[in-house]
Amino acid sequence: MTETPKRHLFDDPKNIRRVRQVLYTLCALSLGAELFVERHADHPWEALPGFYSLYGFVACVILVLVAKELRKVLRRGEDYYDG
Repeated sequence: MTETPKRHLFDDPKNIRRVRQVLYTLCALSLGAELFVERHADHPWEALPGFYSLYGFVACVILVLVAKELRKVLRRGEDYYDG
């Protein structure tokens, strides 16, 4: 009695491609909507098209890089919980 392994939603590459296409479409719509929304910028660079998208992306990249370095400081040894 061998069981067939359960297939999950993202086991099919077609579904991954669909999700990626949806995310790209949402990003494009968000950037496109930015052209029609009046923004009240406090600083000149905030008026640039796509500023907040770029700002968010750079912030996430910096967060990941800082977390990778912080991991080196906070990491415990493999035998920390032994004994």
